[in-house]
Amino acid sequence: MLTTRFVDGAPNWLDVATPDLDGALAFYGGLFGWRFESAGPDAGGYGFFQLDGRTVAGGMQTGPDQGPPAWTVYFQSQDAQATATAAEQAHGRVLFPPLDVMGQGHMAVLADQAGVRFGIWQPGRTKGVDVADEPGALCWVELYTPDIAAAAAFYHRVLGLETSGVPFPGGTYTCVNPSGAGDDAMFGGMVPLADDPTEAAAGPYWLPYFAVEDTDAVVEKAQRLGGTVRMPATTVAGVGRMARLADPYGVRFAVIRSETPQG
Repeated sequence: MLTTRFVDGAPNWLDVATPDLDGALAFYGGLFGWRFESAGPDAGGYGFFQLDGRTVAGGMQTGPDQGPPAWTVYFQSQDAQATATAAEQAHGRVLFPPLDVMGQGHMAVLADQAGVRFGIWQPGRTKGVDVADEPGALCWVELYTPDIAAAAAFYHRVLGLETSGVPFPGGTYTCVNPSGAGDDAMFGGMVPLADDPTEAAAGPYWLPYFAVEDTDAVVEKAQRLGGTVRMPATTVAGVGRMARLADPYGVRFAVIRSETPQG
């Protein structure tokens, strides 16, 4: 379960790079009820998406020379420089070296052994997002990768993450949790690209899931707002009803109404 009681290795931030910040705000604001607050004149246009006054994500407008529009998931590290070094030693890359962000913390953007982009946030005054696992907020992350074993080894070496297999309709799902935290701290999973032709065509990446109260209604609203459906609303027994979407600029994300555990 993803919470704001952040521990090392768990997601603690995410942000979206978009070619049209106003358009992204119109889309996500209409979809989730988010509002945008600028981080100030020294932040280069960066700001915060908020839900009822609580920060759920960051975002900024970027140009074509800064890479394709995308969500970036950040994982907590107590030492961003050491984590960046570990990523290089594990055959990853440092895309954006560790940097102090106005005293709020240190961030870096890295790539894993398959070239998947992800971020590191070393908390300072800002610990992470203000809300998780509530409607309109991040609740799960999923890595689509060509090689589960290689990915598991990379993230264990770099972030200390642990993986475990759980029964899943049609096979086994690889779950991810912080080191020593146990099953209750699971925050995501890993999926072989070969299992999904749609994702295989798009390439490996980290997919953020946002919690919703009504998956079908959100899918319909996303289409009205100019988004596209990458996987229609689907119920997975014991998990919930989910859908994979893209915003008007092609940025991929997912939504889910999780099942309430029985018993």
